[in-house]
Amino acid sequence: MTQYRYALIALGSNLQQPAEQVRRALAELSAHPQIELLQTSSLYLSAPVGYDDQPDFVNAVCCVRTPLAGQDLLAELNRIEAEFGRERTFRNAPRTLDLDIIDYNGETSSDPHLTLPHPRAHERSFVMQPLAEILPDFILGSHGRAAELAAALPADGIRLLAPA
Repeated sequence: MTQYRYALIALGSNLQQPAEQVRRALAELSAHPQIELLQTSSLYLSAPVGYDDQPDFVNAVCCVRTPLAGQDLLAELNRIEAEFGRERTFRNAPRTLDLDIIDYNGETSSDPHLTLPHPRAHERSFVMQPLAEILPDFILGSHGRAAELAAALPADGIRLLAPA
């Protein structure tokens, strides 16, 4: 019997028609035979973090169900990023597509390749606003409810763009 797990994935892009990149990535996830797309947030426009000399980002969060192990899901996300032309030039660099696992079945991991929950998600409005939209009562690790985390973060620099 197949065991399914739930994962939250943050999506972001600020190159080559970012809104379209995020929508195409959601379609790619939905079309994957081992990933079932359950919920998708609206798209949000957000200011860059860490490296300011770049275009604004388009962000979203989705919830998926999958039989893939966490490392295997991460490998699939990395494959999709590469397919979209993702280049890892420096930390917080502009990118065609960024796919991050925010939570994987409520598990915790300190593995350097897959730290769970995502170590900075609770500090980022561009993750917490879309997450709170689709799962306001979701508890992110020891940090608390998504809606409360989103409300506590600065809302400047992020705005609702459009439905996904």
